[in-house]
Amino acid sequence: MSKSRISDPKALPLETTLPSAWYLDSQIFELEKKHIFFREWVCVGREEELQLPGDHRVLDVCGESIILLRNTGGVLRAFYNVCRHRGSRLCETDGAPGPVLKGGVINRKVIRCPYHSWTYDLDGQLTRAPHLSRAEGFPVEDVQLYPVGVETWGGFIFISLSPADAPDFSTEMAVVDSYLERYPLEELRIGHTIEYEIDANWKVLCENYNECYHCGPVHPELCQVVPAFRERGGADLDWERGIPHREGATTFTLSGETSRRSFPGLNDDERVMHKGYLVYPNLFLSLSRDHVAVFILKATSAGHTSLTCHFLFEQCELDKAD
Repeated sequence: MSKSRISDPKALPLETTLPSAWYLDSQIFELEKKHIFFREWVCVGREEELQLPGDHRVLDVCGESIILLRNTGGVLRAFYNVCRHRGSRLCETDGAPGPVLKGGVINRKVIRCPYHSWTYDLDGQLTRAPHLSRAEGFPVEDVQLYPVGVETWGGFIFISLSPADAPDFSTEMAVVDSYLERYPLEELRIGHTIEYEIDANWKVLCENYNECYHCGPVHPELCQVVPAFRERGGADLDWERGIPHREGATTFTLSGETSRRSFPGLNDDERVMHKGYLVYPNLFLSLSRDHVAVFILKATSAGHTSLTCHFLFEQCELDKAD
């Protein structure tokens, strides 16, 4: 809207957006990495993706390479993917260029550096440095991989790149717990996954998720199931209680119904209403009575974002033929 058409801009219930450079400038993105993604608890996946001791993934978190694994006791651990000796990368990602070297997680029991064969256990403790020994005064027991903080909630894995300075995780999640306590998130399993590569700044996606002003023109099928999303431009929605479906509909399907059972333990509202939540800064939850759609955002640059969408169901439903 042109300012020349507004007689008194202060009378309008509108707020100024962030400066356009904040969505485009790589220097702004570097500041966001430093003050948000390197300090907060960032969601990186589901626990079921690493089920057994020795299971591991190599993550790229805003340019930092991280090893996420289950140790021999089944506990999730994470480390910077850098050997303490000469800074070599310990584990390569799939499809990495160059020759295949004998390094990484070996036999699901140890992490071996491909450069000089320094070997660490799955808790990050150095166990072997060839041709260097305690007898020669080398303190093997004093060398560990640089740790990354790991916590879990609702079956999701969160990491902190600065664990010593990270906010208290249980305090951070207490509000989410109280809001979603009756949804069996930890027990759900992935039924389907969609990967998106989006040429947009990560904040645009957050802003889009947090408003339903666009729902009427952009999502007509959704609004047929949930008319409240287009009424009054999606204003005054009671997210605390939940958003009602149209008459006769109880879930996010084209028909508004499903043969899947409602999650046990939901209250009367949650069995007929929809809920949504954004776990700052990068986990988006869309909760229905029978399934949950989750979106895990990964900011890769000022102008690009990767998004992983998982559809979660009860295992008893996944086991059915349909």
